[in-house]
Amino acid sequence: MTSKAPPSAEEQLTFLTKLQRLFAEGDFTATYKFALLIALSDLAVELGTDDGAELALRTRQIAERFVQLYWRHALPYGTGRPHTGPGVLIQSLGVQAAVLTAIEEFRTRSSATTLHEARKDALYGTLLSKVAAVVSAQPLAYLQNFGGITDPFLYERPGRGIVMLKPNVAYCLRRFHPLVQQLSRTHWVGHIKANRRNHGILGDTGDLEDFLFEISRQSLAIIGAGLRKLDGPRCFYCGEGLQGSDVDHFVPFALYPRDLAHNFVLAHPQCNRSKSDSLAGRSHLERWLQRLTYRSPQLNEIGEVAGVTVDSRTAHRVAAWSYANAHAAEGRAWVKASTYEAIHSDHLLLLTAL
Repeated sequence: MTSKAPPSAEEQLTFLTKLQRLFAEGDFTATYKFALLIALSDLAVELGTDDGAELALRTRQIAERFVQLYWRHALPYGTGRPHTGPGVLIQSLGVQAAVLTAIEEFRTRSSATTLHEARKDALYGTLLSKVAAVVSAQPLAYLQNFGGITDPFLYERPGRGIVMLKPNVAYCLRRFHPLVQQLSRTHWVGHIKANRRNHGILGDTGDLEDFLFEISRQSLAIIGAGLRKLDGPRCFYCGEGLQGSDVDHFVPFALYPRDLAHNFVLAHPQCNRSKSDSLAGRSHLERWLQRLTYRSPQLNEIGEVAGVTVDSRTAHRVAAWSYANAHAAEGRAWVKASTYEAIHSDHLLLLTAL
């Protein structure tokens, strides 16, 4: 793609205004549109650039993200509260969302229990084709309808199986990724809670977002055990020995809420709480990049067993994006408790050296 100057401040504001209108004025009869916004913003971070260029995506790439997003949702959810019973949450105002039905059917015919296993199954291609057809016919066709009109401000569809993010859109999705994610997830949870057919499952539960979007405790335990074996019983940040430990997202989950095997490290609970949602300082970043280079096969194996996404290149691109955004905003990185450093060009040079 030919490079193009980044959008002006006024163009970015126009994008945000239209995004707000989409949420306020759009017709959300299912959760697909929220999933589509999440998928597009993730792919913009992972595949886009920091200019105003268009970005071509394949429908099957988007469908792959839909399978990842809905994979766990196809399992019964239960709160254990009185007068409730476990069940698969309804994610449409009509019949159950077809993507969930397709995943459920795949599960009944396959022995795969994780996405990594599913991708190796001969039936996975059929599942992906079904989901791609749903994505093409429904959210891609209707997402940009709001306020009684069609406003194709996000993308065009120039050919079969192709979605072209318009000039400036990939940049804005990268720039405002945390906001797009937060809005989409909040509305997604609200849509499910508002569906009366889910009341017998949910009761007055308040932790639905954890089930829908966050890694399971079982997967976290597998990752923690694998990292302890790989890196030894030491905190990634302070280097001191571990007794109790947390599995931490090196690039904070609040900045990029997608679980990538190569983004996990072990940390003292105290270091994890102190770092919180901050990016890590230069010395930590340097060691993380070395680990990404030299221990990627072992991290692949840990991720595959835990059933989380395995992709070292994506983890690197996400880190480069997050530090570049922070540098542009004159952000600061966490070094240790109560100690921060400015994020400057040296951090970015580390990320471009590989």
